[in-house]
Amino acid sequence: MGRRLRSSFSRQFRRVMTSLPAALLAHGRLKPARSGARRRLVLASPELPARVLGGRQRRCRLHSSLGARGKRPVSDLCKNHPMEITWYGRTCVRMRGKDAVVVGDAYQAVVGPTGRGITGEIVTYSHPDDTPHPRAKGRLSRDGSTLLPGSLEDAFVLDGPGEYEVKDVLITGVRTFRDEHKGLERGRNVAFIVELDGVHVIHLGDIGHLLTEDKLTDIGPIDVVCIPIGGALSATKAAELVAQLDAKVVVPMPICEDEESTEALGKFLHEMGVSTAPAPQSKLSLMPSSLPAEVTTVVLEQRGKIQ
Repeated sequence: MGRRLRSSFSRQFRRVMTSLPAALLAHGRLKPARSGARRRLVLASPELPARVLGGRQRRCRLHSSLGARGKRPVSDLCKNHPMEITWYGRTCVRMRGKDAVVVGDAYQAVVGPTGRGITGEIVTYSHPDDTPHPRAKGRLSRDGSTLLPGSLEDAFVLDGPGEYEVKDVLITGVRTFRDEHKGLERGRNVAFIVELDGVHVIHLGDIGHLLTEDKLTDIGPIDVVCIPIGGALSATKAAELVAQLDAKVVVPMPICEDEESTEALGKFLHEMGVSTAPAPQSKLSLMPSSLPAEVTTVVLEQRGKIQ
C-alpha cells in the first residue's frame, strides 16, 4: 500500500514539474537553453536579466567535441534563412536573423537620440559611450554608462561578459580591452559572438589588442568578423587579429573621422592582400551554405550619420 502511494505521488510530482516550465514558457517568462545534452532555462523577458549559461569551463566543454577550431553543426532549419548585417557607422552594426534582430553599439552619437528607426530585440554594448550626444536622453544600459536610443528602449540589453540565450539567439560576451595594457589606457571592452541562422558573427567592438589562446578558446569558431579600423589597432595588427579568428568574411568598421577613414581602410585592405577596394554594398546577406571558401573582405555603406 505504502509503495503504491509513493509511486502515485512520484508520478504526480513529475507531471507537475514537467508542466511548470511549459506554463512559464507559454507566458514568456522563461526561455529554454540547450547546453550539451541538458536543457536549461534562461530568463528572456525584456525587464528581467538573462541568466548566464556558464563560464569558460562550460564553453570549453562545448567545443571539445569539435576539435580545436572545428565547425559547429548547422540545423537544417537555418540553411534557407539568410541573416543580414548592416553597418551604421563606427562600431554600430545591425544583425537581422529569422528569430530576432541584434544591434551592436547603437550609440546615440551614431543613430541619434531617437534611433532614426533602427530596431531590434537585443542590443549589445562593447564599451561605455565615449562621445555622448549633446541632447542625449533615454533609458540607461545595465552598467549605467550608456543611454539607449528611443527606438531601442524596449530591447534586451547586454553589456558584460557571459553566455546567454535570448529569443532563441545564442550570444557570448568575452572580456577584452581597448588597448594592449589590459584597459589601463582606454578601458575595458566586450567582444560579442552572435549565432544567427547558423552563422557565427563576432562583433569586436573597439578592441585594441590581439587575442590569447584562452580567449580564442572562449570565442570558438567564427564565420564573420566585424573589426574596428583606424582605432587602437594598427592595420597590421587588425589583419593579424583576423587571421587569429580564422573567419571567412571580414567586415571592417572604420571608427576614425571621415577624412581619415578612407586612408585607414586602404591600409587595412593592403594588409589583407586586397589590391582593389571592393565596391561598398548596402548590406551583407549570408547563409551557412553561402560562406566563401577563401577569406573575403566586404565593405559596407554607412547607414548612420555621426553627430
